[in-house]
Amino acid sequence: MSRQLVWLRNDLRIHDNTALAAAAAKGPVIAVFLRTVPQWQAHGHGINKIDFWARGVAAVKESLDGLNITLLHRDIDHFGEAPATLLDIAREHHIDQLHFNVEYPLNEQRRDHAVINAFKQAEIPAHGYHDGVAFAPGTLLTGKGDYYGVFTPFSNAWHKHITPEQLALRDTPDVQSPLAINSDPLPALPSFDESPVDKQQWPAGEQAAGDRLERFLRFRGRHYNAQRDFPKVRGTSELSPYLALGMISPRQCFQAVMGENDGHLADGDKGLTTWVSELIWREFYQHVAVGFPQVCRHQPFQAHTQQLAWRDDHDGFQAWCEGRTGYPLVDAAMRQLVTTGWMHNRLRMVTAMFLSKHLLIDWRWGEAFFLRHLVDGEFCANNGGWQWAASTGTDAAPYFRIFNPTTQSTRFDPDGEFIAHWLPELAALPAKARHAPPRDMLTKLDYPAPIVDHKAARQRALEAFKALSN
Repeated sequence: MSRQLVWLRNDLRIHDNTALAAAAAKGPVIAVFLRTVPQWQAHGHGINKIDFWARGVAAVKESLDGLNITLLHRDIDHFGEAPATLLDIAREHHIDQLHFNVEYPLNEQRRDHAVINAFKQAEIPAHGYHDGVAFAPGTLLTGKGDYYGVFTPFSNAWHKHITPEQLALRDTPDVQSPLAINSDPLPALPSFDESPVDKQQWPAGEQAAGDRLERFLRFRGRHYNAQRDFPKVRGTSELSPYLALGMISPRQCFQAVMGENDGHLADGDKGLTTWVSELIWREFYQHVAVGFPQVCRHQPFQAHTQQLAWRDDHDGFQAWCEGRTGYPLVDAAMRQLVTTGWMHNRLRMVTAMFLSKHLLIDWRWGEAFFLRHLVDGEFCANNGGWQWAASTGTDAAPYFRIFNPTTQSTRFDPDGEFIAHWLPELAALPAKARHAPPRDMLTKLDYPAPIVDHKAARQRALEAFKALSN
């Protein structure tokens, strides 16, 4: 039988892996992973994501070993080296076909097209599969034939047109006869200026992802709608890092929900259907990256906001990064991010809107900071969320929607428990005082005064956005 080469990227699993299943159906499989650390760093990924990536490769290697599938490992500096590197492997090991799962940011699309063209010239078929989405970008369009730029119509169309075949899990390969090709040892990561966050908090691999999904659905899934906005409560799935690197697939998540919700995704238990909506948001932003490629070029989705007069406030940005804005919920959230490599979703909105609206600092600064620290850093979701908060993107919050961080704090951390955990200097204060510490106590508390007044900042942001229409 013909030998098949599977190129693993953000799909580090053996179960429900479209490219791997397709390759195994055609013949003996060899897998390869191209580690591209300099390119990943150029794209803004930091040590937390890259370390999690490396541990995910080690985990999938163990799974592949159990199937007698060799995993080759190559270090390259940039995407441009991928075609030649893969062709060398294909020729060395007499590969008949290449298989990979498609990625949607612009540079990744260009890399994949270059690989396909190189293999075409070498007369070796190369197949890309739409594995991380239910609908390939370009197949779910508006009535006018355009990509959706608003989430709710996209979600409605997704539910209307989804089929059981699209949600069906792909076959796990059978154990194959061993090939006389040894797997490559996995080299250590190059040195970084920073150390990764606690690895025990984010164990890598599809087993860890599956365990986390099971626990979420068993204990928290039905409460998701009610609890997901409260950062002190462990109310979210915490699956975003595993989805970002394909240690679990959206199909596995949808199937698990249907198993708990009488076969339904759009109706039934409110907690479960709300979580389904969050999974569809992830897919929506991947469609946006393809349909509106300007977002991959550091440009806003809403073209007119390109002219917005952002403030060149490096001191304010540094205070935001370090969690010393004088707004406790914002500061607690930023310290959670830097310490753990993750931030609660409600707080991602609060902190992003504070930077882009209260400080009127370019959202791209914050987008890059998040990506550098997040263990679940993913271009499409991160860019989409930041542009939403800054009122420059799809489904953007109206420019006049400006979260009051103190109100957000009293609403979603009413007893100040999350604040007290991440800002221990405020823990001795009465619960109600943690949201806005008394000015006369700040020096004693070693906590800064607010760097901006909410009302004044709100007015400044409104005027900046209104100026765009003049």
